[in-house]
Amino acid sequence: MAKKPAPKKGEKKAIKANRPAKADWKDGVKKKQVGVSDMTLLSKITNEDINENLMKRWQNGEIYASSIEKEKEKAHQYILLTKTYIGHVLISVNPFKDLGIYSETVLNGYRGKNLLEMPPHVFAIAEASYHHMNSYKENQCIIISGESGAGKTEAAKRIMQYIAAVSGGQSSSIQEIKDMVLATNPLLESFGCAKTLRNNNSSRHGKYLEIQFNSQGEPVGAVITNYLLEKNRVVGQIENERNFHVFYQLTKAAPPEYQELFGIQGPESYLYTSRSGCLDVEDINDVNDFNDTVKAMGVIGLEKSEQDEIFKMLAIILWLGNIVFTEDDSGNAVISDADVAAFIGYLMQVDSDALSKALTLRIVETQRGGRRRSVYEVPLNLTQANSVRNALSKAIYERLFEWIVTRVNKSLEARAASQYVIGVLDIYGFEIFQDNNFEQLCINYVNEKLQQIFIELTLKAEQEEYVREQIQWTPIKFFNNKIVCDLIEEKRPPGVLAALNDACATAHADSGAADSSFVQRLGFLSQNPHFETRGSKFLVRHYAGDVLYTVEGMTDKNKDSLLKDLLDLTASSTNPFISHTLFPERIDPNSKKRPPTAGDKIKASCNALVSKLMQCHPSYIRTIKPNDSRSATEYDQKRVLHQVQYLGLCENIRVRRAGFAYRTTFDKFVERFYLLSPQTGYAGNYIWQGDQASGCLQILQHNNIPADEWQMGTSKAFIRHPETIFALESLRDRYWHTMATRIQRAWRSYVRYKHECARKIQIFWRQNKYNIGYLQMRDHGHQLLGGRKERRRFSLLSMRRFTGDYLDIKSGPDVASMVREAIPLKENLPSYLPSIIGNEQVIFSARGNTLVPRAMRSSVPSPRTLILTAQQLHLVLATKNGKLVQWSLDKSISLNVINSISTSTLRDDWIVLHIDNSPEGDAVLSCPLKTELMAHLSKQTNGRIKVNVVPQIQYAKKGNKTVTMKFVKDEKIKQDDVYKSHVVSVPSGEPANSDSFPPCAVKARATATPSRSAAKKKPMGSNPPRSAPSFKPAPSAAVQPVFSATRARAPPSPHASIPTPPPPPPPPSSAPATPALPRFKAIYPFASQEEGEIAFEKEDVLEIVEKDENGWWLARKDGKEGWVPSNYLEAYTLPPAVAAVPPPPARRSPPGPPPPPSTASISTYSAPAPTPAHLPLSVPTPHIPAVTSTSTAHSPLPPWKAELEARKAAHQGSSLTHTPTPTPTSTPRATVTPPVPAARKGPAKPVIPAKPNTMNKPMVPSRPGGVTAAPRAPPRPSAPTSPNPAASLADAIRAKRQQAPVHEDEDEEWH
Repeated sequence: MAKKPAPKKGEKKAIKANRPAKADWKDGVKKKQVGVSDMTLLSKITNEDINENLMKRWQNGEIYASSIEKEKEKAHQYILLTKTYIGHVLISVNPFKDLGIYSETVLNGYRGKNLLEMPPHVFAIAEASYHHMNSYKENQCIIISGESGAGKTEAAKRIMQYIAAVSGGQSSSIQEIKDMVLATNPLLESFGCAKTLRNNNSSRHGKYLEIQFNSQGEPVGAVITNYLLEKNRVVGQIENERNFHVFYQLTKAAPPEYQELFGIQGPESYLYTSRSGCLDVEDINDVNDFNDTVKAMGVIGLEKSEQDEIFKMLAIILWLGNIVFTEDDSGNAVISDADVAAFIGYLMQVDSDALSKALTLRIVETQRGGRRRSVYEVPLNLTQANSVRNALSKAIYERLFEWIVTRVNKSLEARAASQYVIGVLDIYGFEIFQDNNFEQLCINYVNEKLQQIFIELTLKAEQEEYVREQIQWTPIKFFNNKIVCDLIEEKRPPGVLAALNDACATAHADSGAADSSFVQRLGFLSQNPHFETRGSKFLVRHYAGDVLYTVEGMTDKNKDSLLKDLLDLTASSTNPFISHTLFPERIDPNSKKRPPTAGDKIKASCNALVSKLMQCHPSYIRTIKPNDSRSATEYDQKRVLHQVQYLGLCENIRVRRAGFAYRTTFDKFVERFYLLSPQTGYAGNYIWQGDQASGCLQILQHNNIPADEWQMGTSKAFIRHPETIFALESLRDRYWHTMATRIQRAWRSYVRYKHECARKIQIFWRQNKYNIGYLQMRDHGHQLLGGRKERRRFSLLSMRRFTGDYLDIKSGPDVASMVREAIPLKENLPSYLPSIIGNEQVIFSARGNTLVPRAMRSSVPSPRTLILTAQQLHLVLATKNGKLVQWSLDKSISLNVINSISTSTLRDDWIVLHIDNSPEGDAVLSCPLKTELMAHLSKQTNGRIKVNVVPQIQYAKKGNKTVTMKFVKDEKIKQDDVYKSHVVSVPSGEPANSDSFPPCAVKARATATPSRSAAKKKPMGSNPPRSAPSFKPAPSAAVQPVFSATRARAPPSPHASIPTPPPPPPPPSSAPATPALPRFKAIYPFASQEEGEIAFEKEDVLEIVEKDENGWWLARKDGKEGWVPSNYLEAYTLPPAVAAVPPPPARRSPPGPPPPPSTASISTYSAPAPTPAHLPLSVPTPHIPAVTSTSTAHSPLPPWKAELEARKAAHQGSSLTHTPTPTPTSTPRATVTPPVPAARKGPAKPVIPAKPNTMNKPMVPSRPGGVTAAPRAPPRPSAPTSPNPAASLADAIRAKRQQAPVHEDEDEEWH
C-alpha cells in the first residue's frame, strides 16, 4: 500500500475516527447483488426456493463482472452451496455465454484466499484443494458431475489451469509436467469429445486425471485413467450429431503430405462423417483445433512417426466406412468397390484379398460331433458384413484411444518421488434419450456410483459419525441410491449386468436368442421397486429420473470381442503398430476361459475409481444445465427443478446448516494449531505434555472460541462454522508472520551491524589500500639500513610513502614526455617486440646529482634525472641549446652489473653504486630519496644487491683509481649537505635506530563550521554555504542567469536563526589591504584528478595557504582551497612594463579593503566569464566558508593566532605582492580581503589508484597517495599543451633565476 504524503507545515491533520465512510450517491445506481451466494443462508430450505435463487443469479449474470469486464473467456456462473469437512460443494449453472471470469487477473485474485474471502468460483475450489493438500498432507479429489452440456469439461480444464499456475517449482522438469498436463486437454478432447444434440463439446468418455505432487507441493507427474469410450459413435450417429472431433479436424486441415499418402479428402466424402448430416458446428473451428491437437502431441512428446501412425489409423477407419456391400445372386454380401478394399489393404499393409475375405466370410470350426475340428467358410449376409466392418472400425479406434492415453501416461511419469495427489474427475453426465441402449446403461450406472459417494460422504457418513462421536444431532432423512446401484451391479441376487452376462454365455451364437434370454432373466428383478419390465424394454428409476432401455443389441455390445478372422487379419499386417501395438493378443484355441465382457470392464473400473475417490479428501462441483437449447436467456425452471431434486441439494443444505463444517482427530488438531496457545507451543516448538483432548480444549479456550461453535467428541473435535476454522488458520499464519518478523528484525540488526563493520573496514581499506605497497617498500628500506644510518626527519614521517615514479615519466605530459622520448624504453617499442625482449616499465624516477669528473680538477655534482626500470638505471641530462632545453641519455647502468651499494652513517643523500669491471668506475649519486632508490634496486634484483653502511666510502674512479669519500658533521649546514673535494659536510640527523613516526592524531573540528573534506564532498552544482564575497571577474551574459539562480537557492547560514550583534564599521577605503598570503604563478597547466586537488591553467595566480615538504602545497584559487604541486609554481613578480604578457582567463583581481557586509554586495556576486579552455571552471564549486575580516566577533581564530598568521604572511609575501593588469572582461569592483580558512590544516592528500599487481612484491603506484616526497604532474588528456614545451621551460628557468632567494620551506628547484 502506498504511503500517504505527510501533511505540510501549517496544515491541519485529519482526525481519524472509527466512523462509517461518507455515503456516495453512486451506490444507489450500482447493480445490486441478486440472491445469495451461500445457499445455507436461505430463509426457506425447499427445492423451489433453491431453484428461484439459482434463477435470479443466473439471470443477473454479472456476479464476477466487476473486475474483469474486458476479458472474454468461456465461463460458467457459480453459486457456493456448502463447505463441509468432507469437501466443498460448488453449484455451477451454465450461462451459455462469455462472462470473462477465467483471466489471469481473476486467477491471481484467488491465490492464497479461503472460500469466504472471494466470491464462489471454480478457482476457489481448486485453491481450497491445493491448500488442504499442502496444509493437512492429504490426497485430494474434485468430483465434477452433472448432465451432458452442463459444463463439466470446462470446469475440469479450469481446475487444471489454476493448479498449474499456483503450484510451486521453477525447474524445467516441473514446468514440463505443467505444460504436458495442460496439453492433455486439447488432445483428449479431439479424440474423446463429439457434438451431440445437448452439447457441442460433449465428453464421450470418462477421464480421471491424478496430478502427483512432491512434499513441497510441486507437480512431478500425472496419471490419466480412461473410462468407457463410446466407440459406437465411430460408426454411426443420429441426425444433427457428429463423430469424434478428430475426424473432422483431419479431413478439413490435413496437410498435403497426409492427403497424398492416406488419401484424405473432405468430411463429406466419408460415410462415417457425413451420414448424420452435420459437418460444421457454429462455435468450433476444426482447422484451428487440428493445429492445437498437433501442437499438444508435440508438447506431450509424441514423435513424428507416432503422429503419422495415429493419423494413418484414422484414415483406415474413414475408408472402412466407405466399404459398401451388395448382395450377389445367392444373397451373400460382396464388396461393391474393390478399389476401396485395395487402398485399405495398402494402408493396413495386409493383403487386399485377405481383407475382403475377412469382411464377407466367417471361418467356423466345429467343436463337437463326428466332424470335430472341421473348418468351414460361412458367407455373411449384408447385415452381418456391415457388423463385421463396423466392429473392425470400432476396435481400431478404441485401441488407438487407449494407446494414446497409455503413451501420454508414459510421458507424464513422475520425475521424482510423489507424496500426494489431486484428482480431477471429468466423466460423462447422466443421459436420457429417446432410444437408450447399452451405452446409456453404463453411463448412468457410473453416475449412480458417483451419487452414492456423494451421499455416503455428505449425508449418510456425516450423520453416522455424529452418533458415533456422541454429538448432539437431529437426524435428517434423505434418499440413498444404494438400492439402485445394487440393482445394476449385484451378483446375488443377480442384477442387470449379471443377467446380461448370463444371456451372452448361454446363447452366444445367435444375438436374437441372447436378447430373448436376457429379457427372461430380467423377470427376476421385477420385485425391486426401482425396476420395471415392459416387453422388449425395461425401466430403471435412477436418482436423476426414470430411463427406459431397449434390450435389442445389448448382448452383442456386451460381448465386446472381435471375430477370430479379424484378429488373424490384424496379426498378418506388416505394420508393427497394428500387429504388435494395437492388437498384441493372440487367440489360444485350447483356452476355456470366457473373455471379460464390456459390462465386467466398466464395473471393475468403476469400483476401482470409487476406491480411489474414497481414499481422498473430496470436493464437489455439481453442474446444472438451465435449458436444452443452449440459450443464454432461457431458464427452464421445470428442468432445473428436476436437477435440483435428484442432486439432493435440499438435503445437503439441511445437513450443512445443522451439522459441523470441520472435524478432525484431537492429535491432528493439536498438531495443526498448537502454536496458538503458549501452553502448547513456544517459539515454534511443541511443549504440550498432557493428553491430546486436553490440548485441543486448551487451544480452543485460549483463543476465546465461543462454546456453541465447537463440540468435543470421543476422538474428534468438531467446528460448526467454516468462519471459525478460517479464523484459526489466519491466527496460525499470523503467528508465523510474527515469528518471521522477529527473525527479520534480528537479521536486519545483524546485517546492519555487519554492514557498519564492513563500511568501517572499507573506509579504512580505501584510505590505506593504495599505501600498503608503499608502506611495505618503506619498511623494506628501513630493513636495508638496519639502524646503521642517521635519518632525515622527512624519511620518518608517518605519511611518507615510497611511491616510485615521482616525475610521472611513464605517462606524464610536457617535461616527462620529453624525458621519456630521450630514453629508449622497451615498453615504447612496437607491440610485437616486448614479447621477444621483455617489457621495461618505469619503477622509480626522481631528480638527483652525480659526480662528474673534470680535467685537472676535482669532480663536481651535476644535476641528473634518475629513472629506474626493471632492467636498468638511466641517468638523463638536461642541456640548453640556445633558447631550447634538450633532454638526452647520459648513462644507462644495467642492474646485472651493480655489485653493491655503499652509503655513509650520517644523514647525507650520497650513495655509491659499485659496478663490476666498469671502465668508467663506480657511479656516485646524490638523491634525497636515496633509501627508496636502494630499496627498489634490492627488490628488482631479489636482494642480490647488498647495502653497505660505512663511515667512509671507497669507490673506483675512471681507470680503477680508488678514492675515499669522507663524511663530516657540520651543524652550520642548514639543509641537505655540501660536497667539496670528496668531503661531504652534513648536519646531524635523527638517530639511526629511529622508527617511522606514528600517525598524527586528528583533531575534532567544531560542528558549527563544516570541514574542508565535507565541503569538497558536496556534489558539483550544489549551493555553497554563504561566505564572504571574493573578488572575481565579471561573468558573461550566458553564465550570469545560471549563477544567479544558484545563488538564489543557497541555504542559509548555520547561524541564521541566532541573533548576532551588528558588525563593526568598515575600515577606511583609502587604506589598501595588505595580502596576508604569498602568491605564486603557475608555469604549467594542472588538471586535478583526485578529490582535494584544484586545477589551474598556466599564468594563473594562486594564494599559498600552507607549504609542505612533500611538494604539495595547500593553495587557494577563486575562493576554493586544495592541494597543488609546488614544482608547477613560481613566485609571482610583476612583469616588466615593456614586455607585458597577456593575462590568462580567470585572472584574480588585486585584493582591496573589504566592503561593509551588505545584501547588495552579496547579491552582485558573479562568476568569471567562461572560455573554451576553462568551461568546466564556470560551474560554481563549493568552497570552505570563510569569515570576513570586518567581523572579529565571529572569527574562528583566537587573537594570538591571528596575529601570528598575519606576521608570517607579511614576512613571506612582502616581496610577492603586485597589482595585476585587469583583463578586458573584468569590471572595477570594490576590493575585498580574501577569505581566511577556518583551520590551517588542509584536507587529506589525494588518493591515487594503484597499478595492477604483476610482480611477487608490493606494487608501488605511479601516483603519490596521500603525502609524497616529490611533486608530480598528473596526466591531462584533454588539456591543451604548449606547442613548444622546451621554450616554455626555458622561460620558466629564466624567470626562476630572476626571482628572490627561495624560502627554506620550499622544495629545491633543479638548475
